[in-house]
Amino acid sequence: MTINRRAVPAGANIGSWRAADGWPLRTFAWDGGGRGSLLFLGGRGDVFEKYYEAFDHWHRAGWGIESFDWRGQGGSGRLSDDPLVGHASDFAPWIEDLAAFYTQWAARTPGPHVIVSHSMGGHLTLRALAERRIAPDAAVLVAPMLGLRSAPFGPRLGAKIAWLMTKLGRPERQAWKSNERPGVPMKKRQSLLTHDVARYEDELWWKREKPEIAVGPPSWAWVAEAYRSTLALQAPGRLESVAAPILLLAADHDRLVDPAAIGQAAARLPDAKLRVWGAESAHEILREADPVRDAALAEIDAFLDARAPAR
Repeated sequence: MTINRRAVPAGANIGSWRAADGWPLRTFAWDGGGRGSLLFLGGRGDVFEKYYEAFDHWHRAGWGIESFDWRGQGGSGRLSDDPLVGHASDFAPWIEDLAAFYTQWAARTPGPHVIVSHSMGGHLTLRALAERRIAPDAAVLVAPMLGLRSAPFGPRLGAKIAWLMTKLGRPERQAWKSNERPGVPMKKRQSLLTHDVARYEDELWWKREKPEIAVGPPSWAWVAEAYRSTLALQAPGRLESVAAPILLLAADHDRLVDPAAIGQAAARLPDAKLRVWGAESAHEILREADPVRDAALAEIDAFLDARAPAR
């Protein structure tokens, strides 16, 4: 079924939610048909507009859909003076926001309660699970940021370099000039994300329509914290403590997150299933060309039917 990916779905609402410290987060809400409640969490620099097509798929299955932009990006303000830098000096406030939003969301919506998250959102979801801050019936991590692509340095040397860069200048300055990773010109950005040109152009359209939601490269502080947080999550016992059933989707040719780290996490999690694509998929699996995207959605549907059945 074809939908208008450049329009807010009929019946959905764009609103605002205030965190415990008063910070306003931009939210999306679309009441469902009784299947349960699904919370979608995007990645670094993401906005929920990019996922309206996936939301429509789940909504037609009966799920109520909610989402929010992480503080510091999208429509949820900024954490530095430069609105185009994706800055964060600590991921802990994001965990606090997720835990507080999840608690309120789970209390006011029908179960089962599931989380689907992408990239950085997948990392934050798994970290919140390991810290016992959330307790969904099931979780789906799509290309989760469980390790960064850091060749030729490797994660530990990459972490040291990023930390050093925060000491050699303003930590909130952009880590590189453009794009999601250094060394790739903007004209090649699509190849990092998806093979589907039309879906890629949808993102550019939304950012032209709403320039205030656009975010560019991360800050050096974000890079340093991303290394620190992903390495900390690999500590012995942390992943083994996660009880929720988890589906992990990964792409072997992902050039932003480390698919090997995803596979290693899947092997350590007590209740996990892993599905991996090859060269046919880039980082944004849910916004890939139809063969990959449709297979991913079918995998998610089957997993949720088995592990978070309708009540």
